Amino acid sequence: MLKSYVKFIILVVGMGLLASCASTGNEALRSENTQTIAKKVIEGKTTESEVKSMFGEPTSTSFTGNGLEIWKYDFEKVSADAVSYIPIVSSFGGTASGTKKELTLLFDDHMIVKKAKMTEAAVKHKTGLFNH
Repeated sequence: MLKSYVKFIILVVGMGLLASCASTGNEALRSENTQTIAKKVIEGKTTESEVKSMFGEPTSTSFTGNGLEIWKYDFEKVSADAVSYIPIVSSFGGTASGTKKELTLLFDDHMIVKKAKMTEAAVKHKTGLFNH
């Protein structure tokens, strides 16, 4: 009985460690920040094809009221918080915290970057049975 309990605990802790860190979105943004984007994306100069070669296809696109195109790229990286490493407790209610980055680009009618904005914000996700 004790042996199977120990195996169960090892399994739960191992699964928790494997699921402790996750990222989603465009990996090209992982190491970017406001300063690096300002050096790479020059307003009035950088073209659509240059943006695609740096970051790939956008996560989403939309249009302004006067028809200018907006591209968005995002990247999120979170890690499990300390409570998520407590066996059994984490199954009922854990959290994961991290950072979300979003790059928004407004193109003019010649598909040259008119405006570029990089934002970075803290995020927290709830996990477990009682947090859904």
